[in-house]
Amino acid sequence: MTTYKILFLDIDGTILQPDDTIQESTKTAVKLMKNQEIEVFLATGRPLHEIADIGETLDVHSFIGYNGAYAVSKGEDVLKEPMSPELVKTYVEIAKQQKNELVLYTNTHNLLSNPDSPILMEFAKKFHLKQNKIFSEEEAANVLGITIVNVKSEDIPLYEKFANVHLSQVNIEGFRHSYDVISDKVNKGIAIAKVLDRLGINQKEAIAFGDGLNDKEMLSTVGEGFAMGNANEKLFAYAKHKTTSVTDSGIYNGLKSLGLIK
Repeated sequence: MTTYKILFLDIDGTILQPDDTIQESTKTAVKLMKNQEIEVFLATGRPLHEIADIGETLDVHSFIGYNGAYAVSKGEDVLKEPMSPELVKTYVEIAKQQKNELVLYTNTHNLLSNPDSPILMEFAKKFHLKQNKIFSEEEAANVLGITIVNVKSEDIPLYEKFANVHLSQVNIEGFRHSYDVISDKVNKGIAIAKVLDRLGINQKEAIAFGDGLNDKEMLSTVGEGFAMGNANEKLFAYAKHKTTSVTDSGIYNGLKSLGLIK
């Protein structure tokens, strides 16, 4: 029987329900894993400076943020990979031409292409982005991740024509016009591999839960990858397991299926 040592959990659509609450079963599941000395990481596309409250609620102190560009294990940096400043500036120009909006994430704050844009204001409210400033080119070298908002299908190839970059649709109702920018060289899976190496944990001893296409590398990297019942249907091909939805104790039931919860 495999001894599991680490658990990676996406946030939106995996921990957080559509109303931004966390089921009691999820809180119980995380507590039970910690009681078994299983290390728990939150692994998200969100900036780390905006998820402290979720970490406090779950008593979790290790994180992978910005879709894998920054990883912290109990306060110690494991990985930090800013985006290419040239690519950032190019994306800003494309967004301006196509009338898209951008949220660019640094280690300490969020940069908005147009803070007065109603669609950006709605996005910031939904994802509780509070540390916001207007983007300036001087910040281009500090960007760890980008979300493109108000994207039309014909816009996508303009952003994906660059090497080693693709877009991942945000899997949240009402915000599927938004896409995270994912680097093939910087993603949750690569960050997890670095965390496992740092902590001396085997891939087979790791578990992960996710719901969006930005989770495909994460689920492919661990020994036990779970796609939530509410996941993007394309994610199931990358998951070893399918669990119930975020509103139906998906994390709890998945861990129970591994025998970690009786």
